[in-house]
Amino acid sequence: MGFVVAVDGPAGSGKGTITKLVAEELGLIYIDTGALYRCITLYMIRNKINLEDTDKIQEMLKNINIELKRERNSDKAYLNGEDVSIKIREKAVNELVSQVSHVIEIRENITELSRKIAEGKNVIMEGRDIGTNVFPNAKVKIYLDATPEERANRRLKQNEEKGIKISYEDILENIKFRDNNDKTSNVAPLKQAEDAVYIDTTKMTIEEVKEKIIEVIKSKE
Repeated sequence: MGFVVAVDGPAGSGKGTITKLVAEELGLIYIDTGALYRCITLYMIRNKINLEDTDKIQEMLKNINIELKRERNSDKAYLNGEDVSIKIREKAVNELVSQVSHVIEIRENITELSRKIAEGKNVIMEGRDIGTNVFPNAKVKIYLDATPEERANRRLKQNEEKGIKISYEDILENIKFRDNNDKTSNVAPLKQAEDAVYIDTTKMTIEEVKEKIIEVIKSKE
């Protein structure tokens, strides 16, 4: 296994933004596991696959192809060859992705895919259970957090920048729902690893969080 930095935390805690910046500064490969689950969610919506239909889910996992690429300083997600980077951030996917990530067959598939992508590389990977389940032996573990209200404001701003129209109220409601869903899940629940460094980002700037994580990483190298 290469050098792995595991970054966990609830939706909207800044995982994606911060890990990209840290990856660029330290020359690590950035892996967004949330995008993998979002691609599967989009596929299930398009193909009307029910969360309880185990047979169709298993068939889907055999045939689906997901690729994460860095193109022109932008992170892209491809689903069976189609660029779905914007589509996977839209409301329909937001409302279902948490439930999809709790399906054990899907969770196990993405966990193995995440390990395969990271194999032998120096990576920074963000998600819900990276430090507790995907890479429990990761050299560095970070748990980012922030209040639900602050996370909703951040997500609203991100959506506006991408041209995605979802109200603050809808975002906040979805974040609170996901928090409860993720923390009470029977499948790889969201929780802080015992050896993870906890960082409350509510009142911190992006630059401050980035520098704090870099400081933690360098102390472990």
